[in-house]
Amino acid sequence: MSASADSERGPTGNGRAVFWLIVTTFLWGGSFVFNKIGLREVSPILFMTVRFALAALVLGAVAGARLRALTQDAISRGILIGLALAAANLTFVFGVSGTTVSRAGFLNNLFVLIIPLFCFLFWKSRIDRFTLAGVGLAALGLAQLAWGAAGGFSRGDLFSTVCAFFISLHILAVSRLLRQGEILAVTWVQLVTVAICGSGLLLVVPQPPSHFSMAALGALAYCVVFPTVICFSLQNTFQRYVTPTQAGLIYTLDPIWSLLGGMLILGERLTPREWLGCALIFAAVVLPLAGNWLAERHAPQGGS
Repeated sequence: MSASADSERGPTGNGRAVFWLIVTTFLWGGSFVFNKIGLREVSPILFMTVRFALAALVLGAVAGARLRALTQDAISRGILIGLALAAANLTFVFGVSGTTVSRAGFLNNLFVLIIPLFCFLFWKSRIDRFTLAGVGLAALGLAQLAWGAAGGFSRGDLFSTVCAFFISLHILAVSRLLRQGEILAVTWVQLVTVAICGSGLLLVVPQPPSHFSMAALGALAYCVVFPTVICFSLQNTFQRYVTPTQAGLIYTLDPIWSLLGGMLILGERLTPREWLGCALIFAAVVLPLAGNWLAERHAPQGGS
């Protein structure tokens, strides 16, 4: 690693990046609460479609002339990333609508464990012992969540768990396909792709009646502006100044914010077994990240 890279990622140089990534997790955590509020009156597919269509309009207005520089190759890559994002958000809204935001937040965060498994399957990357231990803890946590709730492991819990797989695919697609200099334009293509997928589903899947009350409109406005437009921009701007392991540790705050939001705003409460399940899943996610972070700290640094 060069000296300039060290300074960017050191305790002083990356302090601003860490701050804004923490803000990003706070806004993402809030999206669980506001999605839950909006989904009380609006069907999941309609809510997702309107959210991403409006977000595409907002980002398109911000991007302006930069969208005219989009190449066919960039559009193709944006569509591929957008398909993964569409699958992640579709399972997300069905998950949040069918379980508590507290449980959904921790289940979604399993993507941290799933990414190394996908890397092993697709690229034969080594799985370290910390990740294997994390998978075991996560299995115990899922069992506690299933036994701790009155209705057991619900359909919403299943969707939230599947969502973690699609979040993993989306993150891998971004890392493999997104190129520097095209971030804003390709992100816009992603948002449009999700909106188009949602519109197609609205045409073929019967929808329950929906009602956009002031509460639902307020929830929709939050989800359009903060976790979609602003969070994408913050993540793409600042994540490059921290290591992947540091970013993963920061993102473990996401389910903490959703848990607090569910308790303080929605009045959700967890049973003792649910608390244990969430704690085990949190430990399962933090263990491999912390192990890799310590390894990075003690690894010899090369000079330039």
